[in-house]
Amino acid sequence: MTGPDDPPTTATAGSATAGSATARSDVKACCAAAYSSDVVALLLGDSYHPGGIALTRRLADGLALCEGDRVLDVACGRGTTALLLADAYGARVDGVDYSSANTALAQAAASAAGLAARTAFTTGDAERLPFPDGVFDAVVCECALCTFPDKPRAAAEFARVLRPGGRVGLTDVTVGTDRLPPELTGLAARIACIADARSQAEYEATFEGTGLRTVLTEGHDQAMSRMIDQIEARLNLLCLTAADQVADAGVDLAAAPAVLAAARIAVAEGGLGYSLLVAEKIV
Repeated sequence: MTGPDDPPTTATAGSATAGSATARSDVKACCAAAYSSDVVALLLGDSYHPGGIALTRRLADGLALCEGDRVLDVACGRGTTALLLADAYGARVDGVDYSSANTALAQAAASAAGLAARTAFTTGDAERLPFPDGVFDAVVCECALCTFPDKPRAAAEFARVLRPGGRVGLTDVTVGTDRLPPELTGLAARIACIADARSQAEYEATFEGTGLRTVLTEGHDQAMSRMIDQIEARLNLLCLTAADQVADAGVDLAAAPAVLAAARIAVAEGGLGYSLLVAEKIV
């Protein structure tokens, strides 16, 4: 029998570990379900992240992608970024996503665009990438690391699959040092890439701990503001035209206005932003 200050027994520790793993899996499953929803696609647009294709191009330029480079798109969604990199930059792109529905849609989109020979899509976990060591010239991850429960492990996986001198390109939500308001800390806000986001310095430190040295950072907070405005406008339209579909997708129509308002204020006050980061694998 253990007292309150005694270490847990093996059984207790195992149960806690199992419970923690289950909780992480639940978050991943919720995010995957949300981002494979047609309603979320309507709200966020094709790119699913602030800045859209223009920011993806800026990220690709920061990675100095060349024709024939092998690129991994982590949390690839329905394949918008992967198809852009294959088409506009001549890269060979593998996409991985936790949602099998997304990878199926991405593969279909690649076939329709005539890019199936330069792209491949796999269902998998960013924290356990299904690829061997050192095979990619670049890894991209857009507006997704902030949703991963174990960010250091995901960053370590990015580094593992990169060749020496390869680069990681990240665009993601950032938070300031101040505590976020309650509206931005729940599960819905986490799925919306806010609740578990980190500061730019923390992302850099996470990468550094895996042997990735930051070589470029840029702030794109206005892209976040524009995304909030876009979501609000599209949500208002969907509430008029497809309210039942929105509710069935798990969007809390009653809470959404407060979350959007809190996010807009947080951006204006510097507590919430959006950053681009490129890091290089140290040889």
